[in-house]
Amino acid sequence: MAKVSTYSAARIANRVKALGRQITRDARGRRLDIVVTMDRSFVFSADLVRAIDSPVVLHFVREDVRDVEHGGQSRREVFFANRAAVNASTDQAEFKGRDVLVVDVVLDSGITQDFLLRRIGESKPRSLRLAVLLDKTSKRRVALEPDYFAFRTASNLVWCGYGLAAGNGTGGNGRSLVAGSGTRSAGPRQVRRKKR
Repeated sequence: MAKVSTYSAARIANRVKALGRQITRDARGRRLDIVVTMDRSFVFSADLVRAIDSPVVLHFVREDVRDVEHGGQSRREVFFANRAAVNASTDQAEFKGRDVLVVDVVLDSGITQDFLLRRIGESKPRSLRLAVLLDKTSKRRVALEPDYFAFRTASNLVWCGYGLAAGNGTGGNGRSLVAGSGTRSAGPRQVRRKKR
């Protein structure tokens, strides 16, 4: 049987509150433009935003990773849809001089977050930082580290709960995070405790 790892709801809440306090200190009372990657980050970002005691403006983006043909070669490209905030070429002033915080739930290879940070950086914000719930360092493919993270975890763990769904799309509404090694996540049935 695969080893199961968990972060309880209480432990997650304590870490998110601590991140909120740290971000609040760093913001120094200035407005924060918070860019939330959808869909899996919504639970973490909602709790984190409520833990930040500074004025905030929320922006939402959705990543779309596609395999495209270019010059007879297939390559993977990242697109961000539904928000002019990341289209710096069409609106250079969107984040100019602003303090921007990108919020994502998992940082693994770092490719999509790096791309998003570069696009936002084109509009010349005063500061640009990244906050993640889970930092998986061993599979990083770009030189990127989060400014804020709740937990560092092994890259082979697949997490479920707290907004992250299992392979079948269920389990995202769990209050705690549960993971097993390999490609399948431990669902709620596998970790149900015996009643006493």
